[in-house]
Amino acid sequence: MPDTTAPHPYLPHSGDPRFSVAHTRLALDYTPRTNRLEGRAEFTVRVLEETRDLRFDLVGLRAGKVRVDGKVHKQLKRSEHALHVRFGSVLQPGASLTVVIDYAGKPAPRRSHWGEVGWEELTDGALVASQPCGAPTWFPCNDRVDDRGTYDIEFACDPEFFVAVTGAPGRVTSAGGRRTWRFASHVPTATYLLAAHVGEYSEYAFALTTVGDVVGGAVRAGTRAVTGHAPRGVGSARLVAPRAHSGLVREAFSPVPDMVAVFEDWFGEYPQEDLTVVVVDEDLEIPLEAQGMTTFGLNHCEESEQRLIAHELAHQWFGNSVGLARWEDIWLNEGFACFSEWIWSQESDGPSIAECAASHHARLAELPQDLQLLDPGAVDLFDDRVYKRGALLLETLRRTLGDEIFRDLLHTWADSRRHSLATTEEFTALADSVSTEPLDGIWQAWLHSAPLPDLPAE
Repeated sequence: MPDTTAPHPYLPHSGDPRFSVAHTRLALDYTPRTNRLEGRAEFTVRVLEETRDLRFDLVGLRAGKVRVDGKVHKQLKRSEHALHVRFGSVLQPGASLTVVIDYAGKPAPRRSHWGEVGWEELTDGALVASQPCGAPTWFPCNDRVDDRGTYDIEFACDPEFFVAVTGAPGRVTSAGGRRTWRFASHVPTATYLLAAHVGEYSEYAFALTTVGDVVGGAVRAGTRAVTGHAPRGVGSARLVAPRAHSGLVREAFSPVPDMVAVFEDWFGEYPQEDLTVVVVDEDLEIPLEAQGMTTFGLNHCEESEQRLIAHELAHQWFGNSVGLARWEDIWLNEGFACFSEWIWSQESDGPSIAECAASHHARLAELPQDLQLLDPGAVDLFDDRVYKRGALLLETLRRTLGDEIFRDLLHTWADSRRHSLATTEEFTALADSVSTEPLDGIWQAWLHSAPLPDLPAE
């Protein structure tokens, strides 16, 4: 197994393997009219390796005063992509520090292998999707896929704007012409799963069976309801939508509670503290997942896009709860979410799982056969072949193990790795343990070889 404490080869300029962050407290103040962001980030740091330097990722924003354990710290080095906090003596493994960084600037996306990622200024507000390396465009962080911690976030903004950030929503207060929104994530969360939205939105509660019956009773007073079946594991569930398109959006996303309920049946209780579905007032090329949150564009309100809603919701189990220990295993996120699209199709009286698999296998067969599912490389990290090939591997397992054992496998995997990091080797070992026949041929064909294997007979 590769050394997971080393900088990741897909993102060699992101993250510092010498320390981890257990908790981050962010206090942000944003003015949409001028795209001005001011922030203070407080980190509870644990040193993992001997070092004289802690590197915090920060892109496009200027760091100001830094304090370490309450004292102003002067030994700093600023670079294009990071702030280095230096020390006169060696920090020893196991040492704990509190680091506070003040920063400010006009946030903007950063360039990457996958286009521009991170903070995006919209016509009326902002959208921040951090995957895979966009988090440093709006707050300093140790931007590693395998370093997950908890968060408390305060976000102040002009009072006419609505704010939604990763985390269970808390109190909203007004003072001095500003409105401050509060959010808390008590489950382990990777930096790439932090998202933020600022816009002219309203929120609507996903209801039990009738309008006004709020899921869990936890959505704030004054929200309106979207009907549907209630998933049992959600503490609060809400839809955040543009006021001008609320009817269209509420209708398009009304199946969300039923989708979550189906996935609870397959994978176990919903694993996050809350569920926030955000639909921005623009078209987006692709929807995106964050911890307890999903983001869509207005273009995803078409009925033909419903599979993508299921895909992003499934990430709350696979990717956001069962997390990646390394980017090479991205299929554990995307293959499982893609397979979940087929589950929803079957459970909602659409094409069966087998029919979906056959259709996508035929499409993959016409594409280049030069991708290895395990370790696809940085450029192909989000290639659609990773998604579909990962789902087809799972369909191969379903046909090999049988429905009952396969469903038990998915449920056990999601439950046993709940809010922890996972690897392909751990999943294959679990599958091997429940199979009555060797699965080595499946792993070799689907994970380690480039040519597309045939699907076994149904």
